[in-house]
Amino acid sequence: MNASAGPHPVIPGFTLRRVAAGEVEIAAAVRGEGPPLLLLHGFPQSHLIWRKVAPALAQRFTVVATDLRGYGASSKPPGDPGHVNYSKRRMAADQLAVMTALGFERFAVCGHDRGARVAHRMALDAPLAVDRLAVLDVAPTLAMYEGTTMAFARAYYHWFFLIQPAPFPEALIAAAPEAFLRHHMGGRHAGLAPFLPDAWPHYVRDFSDPAAIHASCEDYRASADIDLRHDEADQAAGKRVRCPLLALWGRHGVIERQFDALGAWRAVATDVRGGSLDCGHYLPEEAPDALLETLVPFLHERRP
Repeated sequence: MNASAGPHPVIPGFTLRRVAAGEVEIAAAVRGEGPPLLLLHGFPQSHLIWRKVAPALAQRFTVVATDLRGYGASSKPPGDPGHVNYSKRRMAADQLAVMTALGFERFAVCGHDRGARVAHRMALDAPLAVDRLAVLDVAPTLAMYEGTTMAFARAYYHWFFLIQPAPFPEALIAAAPEAFLRHHMGGRHAGLAPFLPDAWPHYVRDFSDPAAIHASCEDYRASADIDLRHDEADQAAGKRVRCPLLALWGRHGVIERQFDALGAWRAVATDVRGGSLDCGHYLPEEAPDALLETLVPFLHERRP
């Protein structure tokens, strides 16, 4: 199951593992007892986004915080013409395989940014495995593309830059990866402060790998291509998320300004609640206490 395991270098008490998931290995930080909880990060980060909340969650849950394929210390397979390797369906299957390998057949999932899109797909494709779903600072992918405006395109320029054919965006980012991160992450509501000093060097190191840059571009190319086809097929078939869903977003971010997040999630899920927190995009790092105050009661609700 595990290619290697050892103490986590940043998050006290956690064990860092590499878990085989089909043709890839997924890095996972694991600790705790109680109901299993899978945490999924977003672009351009890693499982370290959870470092401020994971220890508290591990007092109540068995926490598994992973790196998505293509990110952090997980495998980074090359892209393919149809972007299948980085479809949310394939990425969700990785995470399901990790939880199965760790002995968890049914679990809760909380995802931020890209991780929330993977979690959404997992809840649709494996409804017997996901008993509770929390999504942070996203609306459904199809709804966001269909609702694209000039203001959204300006704020989320990277959605349209990263999907350009390889190797154009890869080459530009690889020329100055830390400068790209400073602009992308530091240009939002809270600046760079939420990531300093502990996580930032890891984010820069991991994202500076050309394979990680390519993988993240493929992640976005998939979202503008094969993922939309999967979402459209679900919509046509009336397929919805059936487990309870908590949607949270930053009050000072794009989701608050430009989308009806609860309305968008209610269009694709049957049991939706949530609201905004006093922060920007990076909820686990900007507002960890507020996130815990809302997330923990939701996760502890009586399970069906």
